[in-house]
Amino acid sequence: MTTLDAIADRDGRFAVLAMDQRASLRKMLTTAGQPAGDADLTAFKVDVIGALSPLASGVLTDVEYGVDAVRSGGALADSAGLLIAAEPAEKEKVGGEYRTTRDPARNAAWVRANTGDAMKFLLYWNPDRAADEHGDLAEIALSVTGEVVKDCAATGIPSVIEPLVAFAPGLEPSREQKEAAVVRSATRLAALDMDLLKLEWPGSAAACATVSENLGRVPWAVLSAGVAYEQFLERAGIALDGGACGFIAGRAIWGEAVGMPGPERRAWLTEVAVPRLRGLVDLLDSHGRSWREVRR
Repeated sequence: MTTLDAIADRDGRFAVLAMDQRASLRKMLTTAGQPAGDADLTAFKVDVIGALSPLASGVLTDVEYGVDAVRSGGALADSAGLLIAAEPAEKEKVGGEYRTTRDPARNAAWVRANTGDAMKFLLYWNPDRAADEHGDLAEIALSVTGEVVKDCAATGIPSVIEPLVAFAPGLEPSREQKEAAVVRSATRLAALDMDLLKLEWPGSAAACATVSENLGRVPWAVLSAGVAYEQFLERAGIALDGGACGFIAGRAIWGEAVGMPGPERRAWLTEVAVPRLRGLVDLLDSHGRSWREVRR
């Protein structure tokens, strides 16, 4: 059986590099005027993971463009665990809203066969959505995610669940409403007893503390969601003081690299992205709880 220690540092906290973007990475490269074929996505992932994984406790990536290339090319540091994205690449929608589904072939055994130490499953949902002619999409999300968590537990692979709050077309929630929904999302999902929750910014120090209290024995890590590095550094510190066990961050660290060709990109990653990740890792020296403290 594998535990969260495989993607945590020696103190049981998470400094995980997120590099699992697929369609969104292709779009980012295209928008920046860079080549965006399959080989280009792979080359980008190899460069980012090669530069940053020595500082990370774990790396989140995908099987399509990441795992084989970083393993065969030696880009993944031996000290970093591997977290594999297992949600379907194409997300199902009904009436313009996401309907949570899972690919039965992308199960915990598949993660293990692809040398993964843990599974990440992403879902878009609104925890307050009422049932209608399209069904009870919130209950469907809970049911499907529960299946993922149970499969991981039976196989001995840690489950890392990433809920992103999404509202129906035409609804325009305020920032406060969105952040409140993030807290309710975490609270409802906690009953599934996943190993780790990868969570959006809840909005404040008080909200972070509420999340930690409501999650009980489920540890959580804050994600960057593409905000600027300095803003994420501040948020990460607040989240860690509020009970988070670490961070899982991507674009806040390496985002600008999408606009650069290979040699320039690799130099920038060394000169800018590496110090950024080091700054986040340094936060863990005096902030945050061990996942073992939460789950005991």
